[in-house]
Amino acid sequence: MTITVNGLEGLKSLVGKDLGHSEWLEITQERVNTFADATDDHQWIHVDVERAKTGPFRAPIAHGYLTLSLVIPLFSAMLKVEGMTLGVNYGLEKVRFPSPVKVGAKIRLAATMVSVEEVAGNGVQSTFDFTIEVDGQAKPACVARPIYRHYA
Repeated sequence: MTITVNGLEGLKSLVGKDLGHSEWLEITQERVNTFADATDDHQWIHVDVERAKTGPFRAPIAHGYLTLSLVIPLFSAMLKVEGMTLGVNYGLEKVRFPSPVKVGAKIRLAATMVSVEEVAGNGVQSTFDFTIEVDGQAKPACVARPIYRHYA
């Protein structure tokens, strides 16, 4: 379900709120290979399917940064901010990858709004807690605290 808010005040109204979960997204070998090509990270645990079966994870796994990058489409489907001229990624306070994501697994994003502060230029800086969950797995694949800026 998408939450839609309007403007700076709409964002401020979400502070402290659980924004729910995104839909599940399957991690395919094709996606992993495409990310490997884009980043020149062709480590065998990601792209050599047969060798990965004998490796520490018993299957090829997604790159940690691929997992992190998927918060963009997952979060975009969760929260829509209207009445703004610009929204940008400002950075990350913390990122951890507690557990690998095996190819074929499904992931989803859980998000909570931590804070909103006003910034120069008629904007706000929003901080969230993100957890990327793996279907059927107790440990999350990624926990992150991203910061976004939105300007009216």
